[in-house]
Amino acid sequence: MNIAQYAEQFWEDGYLVIEDFFDAARMDHLNEMILQHFGLKPDWEHSDEFIQKAATEVIPWFPVREGVQDFELVEKTAEFEQLTQAILGEDWQGLYCMVMFSKQGTKGQAWHQDCPPENTQQFNLNRLVYTHDITPELGGQTIVYPGSHKMGELSAGLPHEDLENQIVLTPKTGTIVFLHGHTWHRVLPINGTYRVSTNYRAVPKNTPEDITDIAVYRNMRYRFSTGEVIEERV
Repeated sequence: MNIAQYAEQFWEDGYLVIEDFFDAARMDHLNEMILQHFGLKPDWEHSDEFIQKAATEVIPWFPVREGVQDFELVEKTAEFEQLTQAILGEDWQGLYCMVMFSKQGTKGQAWHQDCPPENTQQFNLNRLVYTHDITPELGGQTIVYPGSHKMGELSAGLPHEDLENQIVLTPKTGTIVFLHGHTWHRVLPINGTYRVSTNYRAVPKNTPEDITDIAVYRNMRYRFSTGEVIEERV
C-alpha cells in the first residue's frame, strides 16, 4: 500500500476509496453483529422535523462505547491507523465508532457537510467501513462531489437533486471510504432490506470533539445537541 500516494489523492479529491481493505470473513462477522443489534425495523433516533427537513433517515449505534471489541480491533489495524495519520498528521484523535443503519424504503441521506466549512483547518474525517455489498439494486450508494472540500459552503437547493460532476460510489464488502467532513455528499434511498456502514470518525489535532454538532444541508444548518434548525437556507 502506497500510503503517501493515497493521502495525496484524498487531499486532491476530498475522498478516497480502497477496495478489499478488510477481509470479507471479518466483515461478514461484523455485519451479523450489526443485524442482531438492530433487527430490520428499529425506531428512529431523530425528531420528525429533522427527518422531514434533512431528508435523512439513519439510526446510529456506538458499539465500542458498549465494549464490543470486535469493532474496536478494526480501528486499531496498523494500515488503517497509518493511512489516517498520513492524512490528518501527528496527534490526530479518534472520536467514535458509529454504525449507521437504514431500513428498506428510507430516504438515505440528503446532500450535506458534516461540519461548517468556514475554517478549512477544522473538520472531521469519516473513515467508512462497509460490511456488506452496496449495489444499485439495493440502493444506498454514496454520492460525492469531488473537490468540494475546497469549495466552501454546500450550495443551497433541493436536498436530494443530482449535481453536475457528482460521483456515485458503490462500495463492496471490505471497502473503506475516507471522506473529508467538508466534502459535499449524500446517500441514495434504500430499496433493499437494509443498508449499513460503520464510521470511525477522527479529527486533526486542536479540533473540537463536537466539530460535527452542526451540519450543513442545502436547506438549513442543524445543531444536533439541541435538536434545532439554527439557519434556514433558501
